[in-house]
Amino acid sequence: MSQHRHFIIHKPYGYLSQFVCDQKKKKLLGELYEFPEGTMAIGRLDEDSEGLLLLTTDGKMSEYVRSSDVEKEYFAQVDGIIHEEAIEKLKSGVEISVEGVKYFTKPCKARRINPAPPFPERSRKIRDDRHGPTSWVSITLTEGKFRQVRKMTAAAGFPTLRLIRVRIGAIQLNNFPSGEVKELEDLEKCLHESFV
Repeated sequence: MSQHRHFIIHKPYGYLSQFVCDQKKKKLLGELYEFPEGTMAIGRLDEDSEGLLLLTTDGKMSEYVRSSDVEKEYFAQVDGIIHEEAIEKLKSGVEISVEGVKYFTKPCKARRINPAPPFPERSRKIRDDRHGPTSWVSITLTEGKFRQVRKMTAAAGFPTLRLIRVRIGAIQLNNFPSGEVKELEDLEKCLHESFV
């Protein structure tokens, strides 16, 4: 039996996907659970993003999950009513900037979500409805550049207002409560067999 340990967490809004930070007053993952020494987040969700985050003490497993072999699905609430032309742009790839260099995103899966997914209100309100309509889109990637989904929807003309990662491989967020942590026996098996 592997001595490595693996966890899933529903990362709340406003937390960093890390355990140490030079800036005071930042909320860190260690405040949510007492993780064993050597635990690392597999890929990151930025401070403003929410949803499914995997953690492990196994560096090889971390590399595998971050590889193009494992899909990551995101639900993005965007500014405006996203149309089919923008969805097609997202699917075929858009130009974004990665560390100041132009990058064309790989083809991916994208679709409009209607009606809106029934997520609880975020701890910090998105914005007032008087500022215009919003809509939701699902984007499934096999790559993970810095703030990629946000950059992609902006490039398609619909800036992201709220971003939630809902799936990594076969592991789904579903109704897993925000801030909850669950330890997994066999992360590799879970990535291929939906259970959450």
